[in-house]
Amino acid sequence: MPVELRKGGRNLSGSLTWGTPQPLALFNPQSPFSGLKIPDDVTVTRQVLAEPNADLPQNTWASLADGTPLVTAEKRGSGWIVLFHVTANASWSNLALSGSFVDMLRRVVALSGASNIGNVANDQNTDQTILSPYRILDGKGVLGAPPANARPLVLGGGKRPVVSFDNPPGQYGSSDGFVVQNMLDEKTSLVALDASNLAGSPAIQTYIQEDPQKMRPWLLAATLILLALDGLAVLWMAGAFARKLVKPGLAAILLSVIIISTPDAGIAQESSVVPKGIEATLSTRLAYVITGMSEIDDISRRGLIGLTAYITARTSLEPGPPVGIDISKDELSFYPLIYWPIDPAAALPDSKTMARVDAFMKKGGSVIFDTKDALSGGFGGVSVSDATLRLRQILADLDIPPLEPVPSDHVLTKAFYLLNSFPGRFNNGSLWVETSEPETDNNRPVRVGDGVSSIIITSNDLAGAWAVDNAGRALLPTVPPDQVQRTYAYRVGVNLVMYTLTGNYKSDQVHIPALLERLGQ
Repeated sequence: MPVELRKGGRNLSGSLTWGTPQPLALFNPQSPFSGLKIPDDVTVTRQVLAEPNADLPQNTWASLADGTPLVTAEKRGSGWIVLFHVTANASWSNLALSGSFVDMLRRVVALSGASNIGNVANDQNTDQTILSPYRILDGKGVLGAPPANARPLVLGGGKRPVVSFDNPPGQYGSSDGFVVQNMLDEKTSLVALDASNLAGSPAIQTYIQEDPQKMRPWLLAATLILLALDGLAVLWMAGAFARKLVKPGLAAILLSVIIISTPDAGIAQESSVVPKGIEATLSTRLAYVITGMSEIDDISRRGLIGLTAYITARTSLEPGPPVGIDISKDELSFYPLIYWPIDPAAALPDSKTMARVDAFMKKGGSVIFDTKDALSGGFGGVSVSDATLRLRQILADLDIPPLEPVPSDHVLTKAFYLLNSFPGRFNNGSLWVETSEPETDNNRPVRVGDGVSSIIITSNDLAGAWAVDNAGRALLPTVPPDQVQRTYAYRVGVNLVMYTLTGNYKSDQVHIPALLERLGQ
């Protein structure tokens, strides 16, 4: 067996069992099944359980929604041992009757096919094997359709293929079996750049992103000047300048042209120094925590700019420009919602700062903690990433209530858009909120919560999905690349803002019939 199994099995379909049949969870990006679509109607009622240990997450290729392994594997020598924890018929699960089961078996067979093709390349006595480009890495490290310059990969003669312009890194073959052309081999080691060994006085700098210059006022001024000159030419051709009475009018025209040619001359000058507190009270603004990491802070700023523009276009709310705040100094009560990206390299806030955050949350403010680690487990997952560990350190000084993934009847699923998932750049993480008591009245449309959840935790990188460049275009790709996923990420942001501003008002719509009856409608 690839993993150690527990004695007995697990039954989720009996009348005396506590659990319910479990669906499949999203496949881990490191799993051979990554990218396969999971049908909603596939469930598992019985399975054999694996004994938990430190190596179990690495040996798990597929799991159920509750985290228990469904497919485990272990490499033995030159091959693999793969175990499906259910039977091959429909007695334990309907997985065997779905097309996904066929696709999973094809991926398993593809591993064997890739190994066989690789052995052919190392055998000097065999003929050459030619493989067509299947999926090629682009400049951002994303697998996609091969470009026009990609040529077939020739294997054989005991020579390892070399990455080149004609054979870029990627997969060569087909979906039934392919060979991976890696950019680096197992002997390659990456080291940090030592600028001290370079000649001269080198300096490491990031890419400069400058905002475009606004030419509209200058072009408008040039148009008005040309229009005035055209008018003067017409008057001169008509002989108007020969009259002395026209000279004062000509002086007035020239003065107007001079005034118009300076776009900012007629604009009243006001003091640009406005205290941040007063500026924050003039309009509703979204805020993000300044971590001190320039790249992360830039993504947070651009993400909230994109979300603010989307909210302005889709709702009646017109928020002001988002602001970055220093949680150790700035006043937090001006902002109803604060986005806090978690990075292991960022400095850990001290207890005094966390006391200010705790007071902000207890007085009605909400904080979105985003670990951005959905691909490596995420908050609440089986494996624990560095970002999740840092989040635990941050929350250790806070009075955190019990948390749960957003239930299907929560107000967040109906605050503005109807949602059943909460994706960002990634779509396999959960959105966690404060646990609310179950509603006893079955006639109420949504679950009732005591106000708004003061803490919201996600691992799907919301700001990365919202971020836009200076032209308003998406800055980062979604994983997997899907424009629909980005649209839903924006809708998640709208629901979070509406939920923060309006609370659980959606749960009160059950009173509409009674109110109409009192009004005599």
